[in-house]
Amino acid sequence: MRLLSVNLGRAKAVPYTDQPEGVTGIDKRPADGPVRVAVPGSEGFGASGLAGDTVCDTRHHGGDEQAVYAMAREDLDDWERTLGRELPNGAFGENLTTTGLDLTGALIGERWRVGPELLLELTSGRIPCRTFQGHMGEPRWVKRFMEKGAPGAYFRVLEPGEIRAGDPVRIVHRPSHEVTVALQFRAVTTQRELLPRLLAAGGVLHPEALATARKYVAEYGA
Repeated sequence: MRLLSVNLGRAKAVPYTDQPEGVTGIDKRPADGPVRVAVPGSEGFGASGLAGDTVCDTRHHGGDEQAVYAMAREDLDDWERTLGRELPNGAFGENLTTTGLDLTGALIGERWRVGPELLLELTSGRIPCRTFQGHMGEPRWVKRFMEKGAPGAYFRVLEPGEIRAGDPVRIVHRPSHEVTVALQFRAVTTQRELLPRLLAAGGVLHPEALATARKYVAEYGA
């Protein structure tokens, strides 16, 4: 289990985003050397947790609960076969491209030690947006991505540190609940009846997903 690449993006003007200035940092490329990762600050103010990376639309992206986005190389390879095109590391706008890790089956609240210093905690799966659709240039991309249900995962930073391609990734904590990335993603996208099950993850779950689950239970019951 290791990092294949650490990917960074710079602001780029594009026609397919609703970001007020018309720019996005979704086009991420592997960094040549080490990258510092730290707590970026709350959503709306903070951006990426990675030094040198750009999150342009801080209304919906970045911040403490989405400081780092990881995607498994195995899932990218599967999409390559489906789409019939090459998808280099960083193609989905992920900061970390991993190998040997099942991100879809990972648990909310799972903790990863990346390299000797960095400690991450998993908060949620990635919800596709209009900018992702435009970046990929594939028909019905948002719907197809949701149907597949392998969204990669967002992490908060518990302990900052420096990382680089080739660093080992160790799972140092797995919660006792059964709320996986796959379950959380389905619950907040296509199967709302699953929302009550997210409450088992408690406060480690992304606050917006937790609030959505609590609201559902208040209105419809568990």
